[in-house]
Amino acid sequence: MATYAELGAKLLHDAATFFRNVGAQNPALADQMNDNAAVYEQVADMLAANPLGQLDIGETPLG
Repeated sequence: MATYAELGAKLLHDAATFFRNVGAQNPALADQMNDNAAVYEQVADMLAANPLGQLDIGETPLG
């Protein structure tokens, strides 16, 4: 049975794949889509490696 963190990481990786596919089909958007994919993959990797990790950005991004 998968944890919420594992599911979230998988969804983020899948979204990164989606962005890359959109970029491959539309060269005008390729750079932006590849940047989006990189961010989604980075967050997915952080979530998978440390599900309870916290960002030190000075404020809570979700509330």
